[in-house]
Amino acid sequence: MATSTISVQRYFARLRDPRLNRRKRHQLIDIIVITLCGVICGADDFQQVAAFGRRRKDWLQTFLALPNGIPSHDTLERVFDRLDPQAFQACFRLWVEALARDLDLGHIAIDGKTLRRSGNAPKGWAPLHVVSAWASQCHLSLGQVTVDDKSNEITAIPRLLELLDLKGALVTIDAMGCQKEIARKVVQGGGDYVLSVKDNQPHLLEDIQAAIGRALESDFEGCRHDWHETVERRHGRDETRTYLILTEPEGIRDQASWPDLKVVGMCTRTRVVHGERSDEAHVSLHTPNRLSLLC
Repeated sequence: MATSTISVQRYFARLRDPRLNRRKRHQLIDIIVITLCGVICGADDFQQVAAFGRRRKDWLQTFLALPNGIPSHDTLERVFDRLDPQAFQACFRLWVEALARDLDLGHIAIDGKTLRRSGNAPKGWAPLHVVSAWASQCHLSLGQVTVDDKSNEITAIPRLLELLDLKGALVTIDAMGCQKEIARKVVQGGGDYVLSVKDNQPHLLEDIQAAIGRALESDFEGCRHDWHETVERRHGRDETRTYLILTEPEGIRDQASWPDLKVVGMCTRTRVVHGERSDEAHVSLHTPNRLSLLC
């Protein structure tokens, strides 16, 4: 296998093989690479991973040893069941971070979601809720952490940020993550942030709306600002989005507690579907280095 700076072999070499030497018919790195490739290509279980391996055996043999062919799905499952999950996650995270640096990822979206069919009501199992980091430009998941049963995303997001290399990245988070400590984590990691602001931060929301209102009423006199508009028409739907940002806004209470906060913004969306019109607006706060609105 190639040993480039982003090869799987380089980052998983430290992972301990839990099997007895006399029972090894397949190399651990082969098992890991086949599984990673299979999952990336849409495999949902080990039977599908094994089927992927058999279909792509000729290609896999160009960079894997495969001394005894493609492992069975039972072998794949047994090996992964015995691997140390934390050690595997550490290797996987370092590999993904290397990919991120090599691909020059610009935008990392932090989002929480509940996994479908992960709960079992009769057994009293609540659905599994995770917070994920998504490199939107490369369609690549950088990592995820689970939300504790008695907690929420506010405590999970900082743990996820600690796993990521944020240097030079623009991190966007929805209103749940609009917290001073989370903003501080992003800045300390070398990134910039765009945080959505909603009713969970009522004073901040009120101050941003007031600042933008004053700027509009004065026709932006003395205000550093920028704006952009997009129009989309398709399938009987017309949608217009207007993005507005203010640099160095005035009247934001407790502004010094938000690290590097220098920009606030608003996105207004007008949608007309079969003659029915709807309007909505979203506001956000930003660090100064990135003025892009990703509402």
